[in-house]
Order: sequence, then C-alpha cells, then structure tokens
Amino acid sequence: MNVRIIAGRFGGRIIDAPDTSNTRTKPMGERIRNAMFNSIGTEIAGAMVLDAFAGTGAVGLEALSRGAAQAVFVERDRIAQKILAANIASLGAADQAQVVRTTVLNWFDTYDGEQFDLIFADPPYHDPQFSTVSRLFSLLKPNGLMVLSHVGRSEVPTKTGVVVVDNRSYGNAHLTFYRRE
Repeated sequence: MNVRIIAGRFGGRIIDAPDTSNTRTKPMGERIRNAMFNSIGTEIAGAMVLDAFAGTGAVGLEALSRGAAQAVFVERDRIAQKILAANIASLGAADQAQVVRTTVLNWFDTYDGEQFDLIFADPPYHDPQFSTVSRLFSLLKPNGLMVLSHVGRSEVPTKTGVVVVDNRSYGNAHLTFYRRE
C-alpha cells in the first residue's frame, strides 16, 4: 500500500504503508489529511510537531513537508517502525525527525523535553486510549494546537485550560481540534 504526501517540499512523493490486513496500522486517508492541513495551514511553519501513534508517519511527514521545523514520531508497532524509518530516509528528512520506538504512554512517562506547537494523535480506532491522549495536553505549548482523530461521535477527552476549537467529520472519521489557553 502507498500513501501520497499531498503538498509542500515533498508534495507528490509516495511513501510506503504496511498491508493493513496484517497490521493494526491504518494511515489517515488523504482526503482527511488534506482537509486537516488546509484548516491549520498557518500553524505549521517552524512548528515543533509530535506525531503520536505515528504509524507510517504520513501526518508528521506532511507537517515537515509543509514547513514544520522538527517532528517526533512515536510508534510501538515494529512493522510500522521499520516503514516509518524508511519513509523518513527516502524523503531525506532524518535531520528533522526523531523516531521513538515504544508506546505513547511509555514515552510520555519518560519524556522530559520541550513542549510542542502541534500534536497529532491518531490512536487505533479499536483502542482509542483516551486516558493516554488526555495526558498529551500537558505537552502543548501555550496556544498550541492538538488534533485528535477518532471514530464516531464518541465522548472525547477534555482538560481544564485546553478548549475544543473545532470538530470535523469525514464519514466515520472525526477530528477534534484543541487549543491550549
């Protein structure tokens, strides 16, 4: 399976994705990714990005393509980790990317770096891990933006000091946009 980077310096380039029948990793659809990035376009230039539950890295690589300064990719699946590393190398983005090979929760419990301008959280639809996702709010810089991809119109995590600024639906996929006050 292949995924296309939509716009920016890597625009039109194809990255690999695992066969979704053999893994839990399923890349965010191109239409949803394009709509999401078009809606947050002004947030990306120079941003520090976290791609939690990174999978193939399509979301974080799209951010780098569109001008983000750095991206941290957190992924636990070994097959996805290998594909992600190969995708970063094939785009020549190794100097802007860090791959963390563990669960988001394990990484969060040991992370002591700086906060992020943008966080993308796309947990597996069969296991949304909202308790882990809600902990990511503390990694947002003031005025930082987090986008959560989730299935259906389920209850989403909330936290004092972080407000939902937008909700968008694309079939069964939903995006919730949060801003840290």
